Amino acid sequence: MAGGAASNRMIGMTEPKAKVTMTIDQALLDRVKALVGAGSTASVSAYVEHAIGAQLAAEAALDADLADALLATGGPATRAERAHARKLLRGAA
Repeated sequence: MAGGAASNRMIGMTEPKAKVTMTIDQALLDRVKALVGAGSTASVSAYVEHAIGAQLAAEAALDADLADALLATGGPATRAERAHARKLLRGAA
């Protein structure tokens, strides 16, 4: 096995976790708790962690897609264009 931090952990161990406090809409929390109760996800924390990972992956994919599109059209996106694209990705536009 190659060296590095990942090789020093046993299979099945996860990255160190950080405890956070957040405020979310009660209706969203109720829906996640219902999924936990139904066994669809292990915990609220697991669901939120997965959601954050999915959002970060979507943003990375957006960055890659924008870079490809810019290569095809010949110019970099402005800061305002990138901000608008992120708003669309987050459903805020």
